Amino acid sequence: MEGFSLGGAALSKYTTAEVVFLMKVYTTDKIRNIVLMGHGGSGKTSLAEAMAKLSGLTTRLGKIDDGNTISDYDKEEQKRKFSIGTSVIPIQWEGNKLNILDSPGYFDFVGEVEEALSAAASAIIVVNGKSGIETGTTKAWEMCEKYNLPRMIYVSNMDIDNASFKNVLEEFTNLYGKKIAPFHFPIRENEKLVGYVNVIAEKAFKWNDKGEAVECDIPEYSKENLGIYRDALMEAVAETSEEFMDRYFGGESFSDAEIRSALRSSVIDGSIVPITMGSSTLVQGVYTLMEDCVKYLPSPEGRKLAGINVTTNEIFEADYDFSKQKSALVWKTIVDPFIGKYSLFKVNSGVIKAGDTLYNEDKAVEFKVGKIYVLCGNKSEEVPEIHAGDIGALAKLDKTKTGDTLSTKAFPIRYSRPQISTPYTAMRYRPVNKSDVDKISQALAKICAEDLTLKNVNDAENRQTLIYGIGEQQIEVVKSRLENEYKVAIELSAPKVAYRETIRGKSDVQGRYKKQTGGHGQFGDVKMKFEPSGDMEQAYIFEEQVVGGAVPKNFFPAVEKGLAESVQKGPLAAYPVVGVKAILYDGSYHPVDSSEQSFKTAARMAFKDGFMKAGPILLEPIESLRVTVPDKFTGDVMGDLNKRRGRVLGMNPTDHGKQIIEAEVPQSSLYGYGTDLRSMTGGTGDFEYEFNRYEPAPSDVQAKEIEARKDKIDDDSED
Repeated sequence: MEGFSLGGAALSKYTTAEVVFLMKVYTTDKIRNIVLMGHGGSGKTSLAEAMAKLSGLTTRLGKIDDGNTISDYDKEEQKRKFSIGTSVIPIQWEGNKLNILDSPGYFDFVGEVEEALSAAASAIIVVNGKSGIETGTTKAWEMCEKYNLPRMIYVSNMDIDNASFKNVLEEFTNLYGKKIAPFHFPIRENEKLVGYVNVIAEKAFKWNDKGEAVECDIPEYSKENLGIYRDALMEAVAETSEEFMDRYFGGESFSDAEIRSALRSSVIDGSIVPITMGSSTLVQGVYTLMEDCVKYLPSPEGRKLAGINVTTNEIFEADYDFSKQKSALVWKTIVDPFIGKYSLFKVNSGVIKAGDTLYNEDKAVEFKVGKIYVLCGNKSEEVPEIHAGDIGALAKLDKTKTGDTLSTKAFPIRYSRPQISTPYTAMRYRPVNKSDVDKISQALAKICAEDLTLKNVNDAENRQTLIYGIGEQQIEVVKSRLENEYKVAIELSAPKVAYRETIRGKSDVQGRYKKQTGGHGQFGDVKMKFEPSGDMEQAYIFEEQVVGGAVPKNFFPAVEKGLAESVQKGPLAAYPVVGVKAILYDGSYHPVDSSEQSFKTAARMAFKDGFMKAGPILLEPIESLRVTVPDKFTGDVMGDLNKRRGRVLGMNPTDHGKQIIEAEVPQSSLYGYGTDLRSMTGGTGDFEYEFNRYEPAPSDVQAKEIEARKDKIDDDSED
């Protein structure tokens, strides 16, 4: 088998543990696609390392602080010591393949989590046993609910002082009720984790010096909790069928096989969420976790999934059936500046083999499959085929993007694209070296292809380039990546607000341009009226009411050209002009010296004079804002919106004790709002906005902006 590192020599300095990578081909029933979710720093990457070490995928345990984990191989991840992108770690475990998708915990990188959710069939929510339930924990739960994913809870760091499985269990039970079911709970002696109790088997185990779990007597202090947890489990099992319910109330017991079968069904349908625990750094509790992943989490086999046959417009029920027409969805893209592009795909039906001819319906491109890879962090290995439900990668598909469907031209299929959050945080960027403009544009195109929550916007109207993201930290990472990976530098700053200029009154002015240079001179003379047009969608409306040929008709277009140039940068603060009506009603000309240029200049002079005499004002953009926050934060959020000159229009309750606050807020007040909202709400608040209208800016805002922009009035350079 061929194996190499993404990034080639550029990644050779990474000191990740040696990967023992001999990947087999797995059938659909042997596959588990599991996303690791949770708050930043809860222990997801450490758990992935423990799984890799225990399964024999690696020869030693990588550590985040040492920068040598399989998942966090990127230089930015190693520098910042947290995950930025989702990594795939295929764990081969007792004849099964667990595709572990290690997703970021920090909110700025939610797009990576959403992509992972589109490829996963189940989740493990990782909770720090010392910190308990955090904002990222509840967000992970909510996302599992949204995607209808079966899940398990793993309480990490149980070897640390003050870690409490009981407290975490109580927090989850208080939030989500009886569906939280302990499968294992810890045995602690002298403040140390020494073993666990298996609630289903009603047995206790302690780890020996070799890390092996050896059966032991159940400690007296654990028996009470075992009874409580066991009763809750049996009640949950009884509720899976009327027959079981009758037997339960009749005092009968269930066999081990019956219990496990009922629990599997309940875990898959989400009516039971197992909770277990361990120490990833000591690789304790990880064996039972992986065993439970195989026993209780679903394989893709038999799961419902449908697309559209583009030719017939009929529904195609893929259902991860290996015997059906081959199809796959590209759920993630990796673009490495040294080795190129990788498209990660999940096979939805059939078997995709090296040498197949596939068709990208979204781009109308047919191509022959060369090598098929399985990725493991920044390593890859060639495999001959990928079965339905499994995850693979293809190299150098230049026209294929995340969300595209791969099938065959004879049987073209299209699936729904992953649901990715819309970015609302914008920052303006400028190249440090103007000669790098093209390089920056190309690099950003590659970075945005990897992360769909990033948008590179050329705001030509306001003469600025913008990066949109989920949060400021994400955009700072982009800046750092440009410098370190692509060797180009940018400066970040607050975006320019798209103010507009208009008039409220009327004016009647003359624009007279006369210049004698020897030989032919320049002469243009116009008399014009200016007034509000009432149409804020157009910059200006031009009318001519000249009588008697005072201005020849052939100069009317020149006058309008002068207006068209003038409204691009208004005379008040050099912002675009809207809502002006200009009427040319008189003037004069010279039969020799008059020209298009002279009348265009005369019109510009008239516009500047007439605009400033017609009650000029600044208009500011107003956004319609929707903020979703838990009830307890509504007062703080509304108070903050008032400080931002916002107008709260109302509140609407949602599920799970949240409120949607609807408001209108000036665009200028929204810079940095995402960061401030997270600070106010402990990371639980979300927001979205869209442009509503323009309205006159308050006098203090107008005066400040005019003063700040006075040097831009006659400056034609980029501002």
